[in-house]
Amino acid sequence: MALRVLHTSDWHLGRSLHEEPLLADQAEALDRLHDVLAGERPDVLVVAGDVYDRAVPPAEAVTLLDDFLTRVAALGIPVVAVAGNHDSADRLCFGARLLDARGIHLRGDPARIHEPVEIPGKGFLYAAPYLDPDVVRGIERDEGIRGHAQATERALARARADAVGRSLPTVLVAHAFVQGARETPESERPISVGGSGGVPASLLAGFDYVALGHLHAPQEVAPGVRYSGSLLKYSFSEADQDKSVALVEVGRGSARARPVPLGARRDVARIQGSLRELLERPDLARHAGHLVEATLTDPGYILDAKAKLRARFPHVVSVVRPLAAAGGGGAFARRVAEAGNDDARLFEAFWREVTAGAPTAEEAALYAEALEEVRRGGGAA
Repeated sequence: MALRVLHTSDWHLGRSLHEEPLLADQAEALDRLHDVLAGERPDVLVVAGDVYDRAVPPAEAVTLLDDFLTRVAALGIPVVAVAGNHDSADRLCFGARLLDARGIHLRGDPARIHEPVEIPGKGFLYAAPYLDPDVVRGIERDEGIRGHAQATERALARARADAVGRSLPTVLVAHAFVQGARETPESERPISVGGSGGVPASLLAGFDYVALGHLHAPQEVAPGVRYSGSLLKYSFSEADQDKSVALVEVGRGSARARPVPLGARRDVARIQGSLRELLERPDLARHAGHLVEATLTDPGYILDAKAKLRARFPHVVSVVRPLAAAGGGGAFARRVAEAGNDDARLFEAFWREVTAGAPTAEEAALYAEALEEVRRGGGAA
């Protein structure tokens, strides 16, 4: 008999996008997730870490989670959620022993991974929160444990041994960066510097399905080892991703996953062009209700560009003006050094950096005139 798992992760409750609050978007996403749960009736809901966006979440995010878990408990569907690297394990798991009785299993202690959550007659879930090597080293009393790979291998050893003896399907819920997975720039907080946080997929073997969190792009890393992806698009680098949750049927030695799209209250979009083009192009009308990052290609500075764009795109949250790329590798610093104390050349270097072009004769003359006025004292404050 298969164990039906609805696999989600990376809710990041309380997150903003360029200071635009996303709590209403997250509330609607959770409403849609509740509808999926009510319709599909899985055996268990999994949240593979980063439930909150930061260790001390805002009160509104805590209230949102409390409301959602209460509604899921009323459906009679168990929940297994682990702490991710964004979460505070202690705060997320407050009241965990009381909630266990309602089928809400919040896990943040690496020492308990080998104690599975049992779904009677269906299967067993081993909950592995984000594994800090320092924490695992202390639990195991072994100073030789270094890096995430060694910490993961040691922390999962007893869980793997326990899973081998089970006759029903086994699932590992984990929050980690698995080597070979596709990362999304700007989205995930690095687990460690220089790639040392990577964990080989082979270290996760021994379970019928591995439900991963941390990376925001939905993907299968190895057979039966999957990231569900984040609940919503949390950066503009995720604009082209199709977000979903994964409905997985897990048997002994098999796992079949089906993506279930949730949709979103507001999509995110990247647009590019001159200010006039962005305000007039008919094909951009579809982005009027989206969260927008606009890259302006106009030469020179545009006063209050964001306000002008908001006449058509009320939720534009980021305006990008690419600096001059000519030369690269410190070209601006080099031009400044070459200019020395020559004010005209310093002005030209700055202008090229900001506009990607040389100042016109009229612009250079205006600068010279303003500079002369300052020198005469007319521009003194």
